[in-house]
Amino acid sequence: MSKQRRTFTAHEADRINALDGTPLASFRRRAIAFAVDLVLVLAIFVAVSVPFALRDRGANGGDLVLEFNPFSGLWSLVAMVLYFGVLTYVGKGRTPGKRLMSIRVVSTSHERLSLWHSIERALGYAASALEGGFGFAQYFVHPNHRTVHDRIAETIVVDEGRQRRAADA
Repeated sequence: MSKQRRTFTAHEADRINALDGTPLASFRRRAIAFAVDLVLVLAIFVAVSVPFALRDRGANGGDLVLEFNPFSGLWSLVAMVLYFGVLTYVGKGRTPGKRLMSIRVVSTSHERLSLWHSIERALGYAASALEGGFGFAQYFVHPNHRTVHDRIAETIVVDEGRQRRAADA
């Protein structure tokens, strides 16, 4: 019986080489896409929460209180992760905000984002928000303009509009 040797294979290198020269999304486009998505998350939250709040208000006769804090409470965290994770996966790297800004999340290690990578990236937003948002600001110091959540999920954000224009030229 022979023993198989375990060796490291740099399979990610082929994917990274394929992405070489791909135009990256600007911080401005990424920030606008994120803001659009946050507004949509808030709209969904209100649409789901108001009927329950109205029902409880009718039963208790008290004030109508809605609170959305993405950094507090299980519901808010689940809503954010589901929105950003599932929509990034289903949208093949694009949430509605990213689609509007013509940008896309792509994996640096796989041809297609998996559901796990999309969820991992969504969870990584919390890591980027730590320490006053320094994880988002790392866009400006990282050589490939990757934020903390990009590095956690092994992704980059590309500018599809510039990519299309370059292909047409």
